[in-house]
Amino acid sequence: MTTIRKSLPMDLNAITAIYRNHVLHGTGTFEVDPPSVQDMAARRDDVLAKGLPYLVLEENAQVLGFAYCNWFKPRPAYRYSAEDSIYLADEAQGKGYGRLLLTELMVQAERAGVRKLIAVIGDSGNHGSIGLHRSCGFKHVGTLTNCGWKFERWLDVVMMDRPIGTGATTAP
Repeated sequence: MTTIRKSLPMDLNAITAIYRNHVLHGTGTFEVDPPSVQDMAARRDDVLAKGLPYLVLEENAQVLGFAYCNWFKPRPAYRYSAEDSIYLADEAQGKGYGRLLLTELMVQAERAGVRKLIAVIGDSGNHGSIGLHRSCGFKHVGTLTNCGWKFERWLDVVMMDRPIGTGATTAP
């Protein structure tokens, strides 16, 4: 059975392992050195302290993915815009789990007061993440070309966004 729930401290080893794989082998993140479990715990604590969601997807009691959002920028004017992050274990990709996680993240982000979700997608060749965001209503708003260097090549960043709830149609 597939379940999406709030992350717990006991999930941090699995979260760290999933993210480590993406850091070492993928271009969806531009980090080049995998963070420790302690680093990931501090990052999770930061997200939760801001009242924002940090979710995991599990199947048969195994964490197969995680998603969270964090404020897009620290300045007060950005306080209704958040950047989403979603990572899946290799064996979980291509099964619709990303869409399940992103859909629930949007629900939880709206509850937290987010009006705009922003996807900052590493690598314009990251068709999985681009397609996932597009399938959930995100629109392409720009590409930053050749702004990252990883695996001995230049990488783009694809920017996508989506209003959440009433978006910008009403004042917060």
